[in-house]
Amino acid sequence: MLRPPSHRQALALALLVTVLWSSSWVLIRWGLDGEGLPPLTFAGLRYGLAAVLLFGWLGVRQGRSAVTGVRKAEFGRLALLGLVLYAITQGAQFVAIDAQPAATSSLVLSLTPLLTAFTSRLALGETPSRFQLLGSVFVVAGAWLYFAGDLGGTTVGMVAAVVGLLANVASGLLGRAVNRRTKLTSGVVTAISMGVGAAALVVAGLIVEGVPEVSARAWWIIIWLAVVNTAFAFTLWNRSLVSLGALESAGINNTMLIQIALLGWAFLGEPLGWPELLGIAAVSTGVFMTVARRGPRVPDA
Repeated sequence: MLRPPSHRQALALALLVTVLWSSSWVLIRWGLDGEGLPPLTFAGLRYGLAAVLLFGWLGVRQGRSAVTGVRKAEFGRLALLGLVLYAITQGAQFVAIDAQPAATSSLVLSLTPLLTAFTSRLALGETPSRFQLLGSVFVVAGAWLYFAGDLGGTTVGMVAAVVGLLANVASGLLGRAVNRRTKLTSGVVTAISMGVGAAALVVAGLIVEGVPEVSARAWWIIIWLAVVNTAFAFTLWNRSLVSLGALESAGINNTMLIQIALLGWAFLGEPLGWPELLGIAAVSTGVFMTVARRGPRVPDA
């Protein structure tokens, strides 16, 4: 089994993953608007293909026992993680992006670090420092400043975004708890949880949206999202959670606000004014504060 990454290595891995995930927002918008893909089916195809690739990779690298040897209790925890992290969180985010501007959904999701700070102590016994709590406040304040004004939210979009927010917080805490307790590799954790979540998304998409027509360009978007931004990225994310606290991972995850803003300016023609730039500065400061100091070390379970 690979040695757990150091704290600095885990921070670098998590930041790389957020870069990949931020680029997904541009690709998802192209798939939804440009190719007409329905959101749940789009999400199901992305994560379903990624799960198949991960299971194939595990079979070649570790053999069938890597998955078949998982105990029922562990499989149940991974299945729950998959339903929360993939089926609910990602499904809700795809619906929100489809129903309203991406900035609106990003604003709602920016509350993740603050909610995580208030729940991580109760759920995981990880006490955030005052410095980290203040950093979370900076993140939220910067997000509100960046997205001040008419956000063009819709009822469906806001409900989906709130569901995605709550599920995102829950999946972060659950993912941290699972990775602290299990002796399974990050690849096995990712493959099983993603496979369960993807199956739920595919079934939901077929029931609600029917069988879609997928163009060649749409397939290329789906394949890239599945291989690079999903299978590879989520494996790295689960590995980083071995060494990162819940608040730290949530803070790094929130750098996506900055990255999405810059990608939107570069690829989607979304301008950046002074409120947006000040908001980016506040978010950057808050994220630094959440990762610059760590709370008291929690012994491994």
